Amino acid sequence: MGFNQGEVVSGHTRTLYVSGQTAMSGDGRPQHDGDIAAQLTLSVDNLEAVLGEAGMSLGNLVRLNVYTTDADLLLQHYGVLAARLGAAEVAPASTMLEVTRLAVPGQMVELEATAVA
Repeated sequence: MGFNQGEVVSGHTRTLYVSGQTAMSGDGRPQHDGDIAAQLTLSVDNLEAVLGEAGMSLGNLVRLNVYTTDADLLLQHYGVLAARLGAAEVAPASTMLEVTRLAVPGQMVELEATAVA
């Protein structure tokens, strides 16, 4: 199905464990209620911002966990994430899980990651 089944990391000097990133504004307000495509885009933007603060990018990802309240709906828009990962030339080991709800009501997708540099 195109998933990377594993990622070997050797010789890295720094590891960043990124907490779940959702579609939140810079001041912590939920965004794009009911729009999973827009939520996914902003979640990736927020992931990139955390990576950037650590001097990393999507290209440093070795693990990506995707949590969603609607896997079927997310899969219809998964190209948003796949395109961003493809542009970064990275295929992190990943897992997608459908959950009953996320911590913030109205959020439909959350990205949790590990990156190494």
